[in-house]
Amino acid sequence: MMHAFRTMASLACLALVAACNTADGVKKDADIAAEKTAEAASATGSAVEGAAETSQIKTAIMADTRVDAGDINVDTDENRKVVTLRGTVKTEAERVLAGEIANSKATGYAVVNNLSVRK
Repeated sequence: MMHAFRTMASLACLALVAACNTADGVKKDADIAAEKTAEAASATGSAVEGAAETSQIKTAIMADTRVDAGDINVDTDENRKVVTLRGTVKTEAERVLAGEIANSKATGYAVVNNLSVRK
């Protein structure tokens, strides 16, 4: 995440230096670079928030001994505010319980339970 942010900022700075011919050009280029940097920072912030949400939910599911979380993946779409559970569990009861745990931890998020029961 930070690597992408630094790359974006470096590219913005290079564009600024290469395109500067006048004081107005410098200001316009600086405004564009600032906008691109803010966009990259916002995207990085969203990704970090999504990763934290994913981690919190996965940890809660793993902590519940009634659920075998070994084959459960938790994905968070921070922009859409959606948490998706994927993978397999041993029983329908585990599938339902994992969804309930995710719902209790994912305040402000919709939870999509795509877990399947192993045959």
